[in-house]
Amino acid sequence: MRGVLRGAFLAVALGFGGWAVAREWDAVAAGFARLSWPALAGSLAAVVAALLGAMLTWRTLLADLGSPLPPRPAAKVFFVGQLGKYIPGAVWPVLAQMEMGRDLGVPRSRSAAAFFLMMPIQLATGLLVALVTLGWNRYGWLLLFIPLLLVLLEPRVINAVIDQALRRLRREPLERPLTRRGMLTALGWALTGWAAYGVHLYFVAPQVGLLFAVGAFALSWCLGILTFVVPAGAGVREVAMVAVLAPQLDQGAAIAVALSSRIVIIVGDLICAGLAGIAARRD
Repeated sequence: MRGVLRGAFLAVALGFGGWAVAREWDAVAAGFARLSWPALAGSLAAVVAALLGAMLTWRTLLADLGSPLPPRPAAKVFFVGQLGKYIPGAVWPVLAQMEMGRDLGVPRSRSAAAFFLMMPIQLATGLLVALVTLGWNRYGWLLLFIPLLLVLLEPRVINAVIDQALRRLRREPLERPLTRRGMLTALGWALTGWAAYGVHLYFVAPQVGLLFAVGAFALSWCLGILTFVVPAGAGVREVAMVAVLAPQLDQGAAIAVALSSRIVIIVGDLICAGLAGIAARRD
């Protein structure tokens, strides 16, 4: 039943998305026509930088929990595992990282803890970035989420939640709890990643301005990641991005920007996974 519901949701989302693109096709085509190869190349370079920031966030958490990995093996585990987000269901990236991490001596529980800690860190920093860059008057409602996320980012709370979850699974508790220093370092890398993602969107839509591009992508990503029933927030992030870009762009141009962003990020994921795998094999 879950599989049927997920498939139906994805089919409906893709159907409405296709209808929106077809309805605004002339404007969408004009939006694509305005994109240049240098702009797409710059956008792709910024995406790779943002993905590196995400990898360093995860690597920092893993090291703070007691499993420091060299850069190349860490990149392979993270980037190859992240390809699982394109498969329906939320479990594939963490399962892949757990299995590949085990080959490097990382306990499965530690890999799982680092993976699941990424979500509140990216959500908290993403919502904060959106609030600061998009303005208080229109997006002040984001403040409602900040206290909850700040509580979830407190190391003592996180350690208690992880220990409780491991106890229920009848697993040994973590040997090393998460520290405040490790959390702050991870938050710093996450903020760096949001800045790079904003540059990526700015290359695709320079008319919206760099600051607005940073906030628009952060907010659309946060809304997309909250939907676990579709792979990698497929469709949801694009709809959110079109809505956020509405004050700056007409609907056709906004759809073209959202679709271009999605394509560039997919290419960036594949490039990072391929390069990381090659580098790790050489080692």
